[in-house]
Amino acid sequence: MKATILTIGTEILFGSITNTNSVYLSQQLQNLGVDVLRHITVGDNEGRLLKALEYAYEDSDLVLTTGGLGPTEDDLTKETIAKYFGTTLKEDPKQLAILKGWYAKQNRVMAKNNIKQAWLPEGSEVLPNPNGTAPGFYYTDGKRHIYVMPGPPRENIPMFRDYVTPKLAQSRDGYLYYKMIRTIGIGESDLEMALIDLIDGQTDPTIATYAKQFSCAFRVTSKRATLEESKAAVEEMMQKIRPIVGKYIYSEEDEELLQVDLRMLKERGEKLACAESMTGGQFAKSVTDIPGASAVFYGGKVTYCNPAKTAELCVKPDTLDKYGAVSAQTAEEMVRGLYLYTGCSCCISVTGLAGPDPDEGKPVGLFYVGLMYRGKVTVKEFRSHQRTRTDIRNFACIQMARMIYEALNKD
Repeated sequence: MKATILTIGTEILFGSITNTNSVYLSQQLQNLGVDVLRHITVGDNEGRLLKALEYAYEDSDLVLTTGGLGPTEDDLTKETIAKYFGTTLKEDPKQLAILKGWYAKQNRVMAKNNIKQAWLPEGSEVLPNPNGTAPGFYYTDGKRHIYVMPGPPRENIPMFRDYVTPKLAQSRDGYLYYKMIRTIGIGESDLEMALIDLIDGQTDPTIATYAKQFSCAFRVTSKRATLEESKAAVEEMMQKIRPIVGKYIYSEEDEELLQVDLRMLKERGEKLACAESMTGGQFAKSVTDIPGASAVFYGGKVTYCNPAKTAELCVKPDTLDKYGAVSAQTAEEMVRGLYLYTGCSCCISVTGLAGPDPDEGKPVGLFYVGLMYRGKVTVKEFRSHQRTRTDIRNFACIQMARMIYEALNKD
């Protein structure tokens, strides 16, 4: 089954809201073995929506729509779909009763134009919406299939999960399985060239490379008659891939590098602490954004100015005077001071220049990371060629995570 995802709403085209529906639906359809051919977004316009449907059904037998099911005049999705399929809208008494009951429970008076939401294409099957006032529906003419859902994610996600997924599962023509492999230390072009013999000869499974920020990934995908066959095919391909690029792989479960660091530290019963200057607490935030980080993360210190480095991390004033805040010596004293303060087996520090202007006679993008793991101190110099403060800081956080990862894997 081949699908087109059609999102409807002028507010999406204006950039007023982010279209997360297409991402969610693509991910779910992929898991169901449905091939997504394209995403289309159109405004609340009958003519453009009709053209979008014509285009979609040129090579798709399934269309999923979100949006345009509200009570106002510019909500034209149902009317346009009915027109496209040559059917008419008809009031559904059961849906009208549900709609009135919903407003009664909210102690609200239902406006007259809300009745429109109880009108559905004749011959369609209702998709219940317990989270809102707009029911969805499924319609088919035997060859073409369409699932029509409301726009708000809090409504369309449960509708898709609870009502659309079971129906699609019944008509699936295979089981798709994939692994997203994360790498570090190799660029996308080099990764592709390393795997080019496998890529050029691929049929099923397939290999696709992806550029990530400061790293890259690749996906191995198979679609077979059973899920077990798909998983076996992916693993067989991975057995060919690992000897070629295995040294660059840090996760076969689509994990961020910092997630892997925390998992490894947790398995070893160790704690992590950080001291940040240039990144201003960004690394600590990245850590605490990961669920379960409290089992590993002791805490962090943001010592942005020199007096803070001296007072809180015992960085010597002479060191700052002689080498400057942006120096290997300062990074080392920061991490040693952090260890004295926390006693954590894994301590990391960062100091540098995120810009926009040079300082201490040093260029923007220069930074140093200090790591103390089980008593051994390592300091590395980095030079980021990113253009913005945000990107330089992001790059620094990635390098901090990478240094932790390398230390954990040397042990």
